Amino acid sequence: MRGRALKLSAARRLVGDLMRFSIGVPRVTVQRQMDLGALQKARLAQPSRPSWTVLFLKGYALLSQETPEFRRAYVKFPRPQLYEYPGSVASIAHEREYEGERVVLLSTIKTPEQRSITELCALIQSARSRPVLEIKQFRRALKLARAPAPLRWLLMWLGLNIGRQRGRHFGTFQLSVYSGLGAESLNPLTPLTTIFNYGPISADGLVTVRIHYDHRVMDGANVARALERFEKILNGEVADEVAGLSESGATPNAAASGSAA
Repeated sequence: MRGRALKLSAARRLVGDLMRFSIGVPRVTVQRQMDLGALQKARLAQPSRPSWTVLFLKGYALLSQETPEFRRAYVKFPRPQLYEYPGSVASIAHEREYEGERVVLLSTIKTPEQRSITELCALIQSARSRPVLEIKQFRRALKLARAPAPLRWLLMWLGLNIGRQRGRHFGTFQLSVYSGLGAESLNPLTPLTTIFNYGPISADGLVTVRIHYDHRVMDGANVARALERFEKILNGEVADEVAGLSESGATPNAAASGSAA
């Protein structure tokens, strides 16, 4: 059967390059069924409800702040070693329309543990709504994707394996979810130490949460304990901040409630 050849767009080359470096990471998954009833109650009480993406992001950043393993990366330059960051840099996947194609692009947020829920909502909404080429991270990634393959691979290898540069350009953890579409990814890939996601959230706050981690950096028992702590943070510190939004007069942008790609 005769078909037709389609040229790879810059965005598709970018995804291919990320997969090239992700496929070599020995990734393992640990999941936990969480009861986020307290957080659900606090969220529903708000006139303008903050997105679940933002609430999970804030909770995971707080978890990473108190769990050093979640701020470490396996790097290979100048020799194989672990590199620990003083704070987190979140990498968030967004589905955007670009040159007539739906593409996935990554934005980063530095030290999300130090930012308010309202500020995180605004940053994510900006990445989802501003023209693609007005966002520096998107523009830089698409420019790199148009470079010759050997140069792209060299620059990405250096960026991922020089500790100081890795966090700045790629982040320390990634969030990628489809729960807003009623689906969930079972095996997401990333070159970062951890990527986490969650499934659809029931009316009473029950949800399955997964952390996919680089086994070179940490072990499963660490992640299992971290998931238990993650649930407590979401129902504790994060729920408390959400409950205080109406008192402070802060109004998260409801348009940011869509799920990341």
